[in-house]
Amino acid sequence: MNTIKLDERLERIESLLLANKKVLTLEEACDYTGISRSYLYKLTSTGMIPHSKPSGKLIYFEREELEHWLMQNKKFSDSDFKESAAHKSKEERNS
Repeated sequence: MNTIKLDERLERIESLLLANKKVLTLEEACDYTGISRSYLYKLTSTGMIPHSKPSGKLIYFEREELEHWLMQNKKFSDSDFKESAAHKSKEERNS
């Protein structure tokens, strides 16, 4: 098996393992979110992202909190908006 295929398989395995962890290090959080290390540091220093520093130095993130933070301020597509409006209209007519 060639090296490229092995590297790709190893990356897939690592991402599957990462998805099962509850607490992530800064590096793992960067990999998980796709956010650069410097920007993630900035987000933690300004208190814009939930994190923990139990020893006062190392930074940890709860995966579920990261997911919630990533999905805040969700924007809906036009089709989602139209579907929601149609559903509300139908409910009002049935009331």
